Amino acid sequence: QVQFVESGGGLVQPGGSLRLSCAASGFTLDYNTIGWFRQAPGKEREGVSCISSSDGSTYYADSVKGRFTISRDNTKNTVYLQMNSLKPEDTAVYYCAAQWLTPVQAMCVKPYYDAMNHWGKGTLVTVSS
Repeated sequence: QVQFVESGGGLVQPGGSLRLSCAASGFTLDYNTIGWFRQAPGKEREGVSCISSSDGSTYYADSVKGRFTISRDNTKNTVYLQMNSLKPEDTAVYYCAAQWLTPVQAMCVKPYYDAMNHWGKGTLVTVSS
C-alpha cells in the first residue's frame, strides 16, 4: 500500500535532458523534506538536491548547480528533478527519500539515511554518446 517510486531515468546523450519523478502513495509528502541522491558504481552515495516541505528552500550539490532543478507538487504528492545539460559524470542510479521536517542542508550534505522514513528503489540515468 505504501509506495515511493522513482521514474524517468534512461539513456541520454551528453547535453541532453531528463526529468525524474518521485511519486508517493499511501503517505503524504507535505511534511517531509525530500532529497534526490545518486550512486555511481564504485562511488559513495551523494546528495544531489533537496527541497523543504515549508518555505521551499532548496539545496544543490556544486556539481549540479545551474543544471538541475528540484520541485514538488504536493497536490500530486510528487517531487521532480529536472536535469539539463547532462554530463557523463551524472551517470548513476538516482534515488529519492523523505525525512520529516529536516533542513535541506542537513539532509543533503550530511545525510543520515536511517532517519529517512521512506526510500525509493531508484531509477538509472545513463549519459553517454
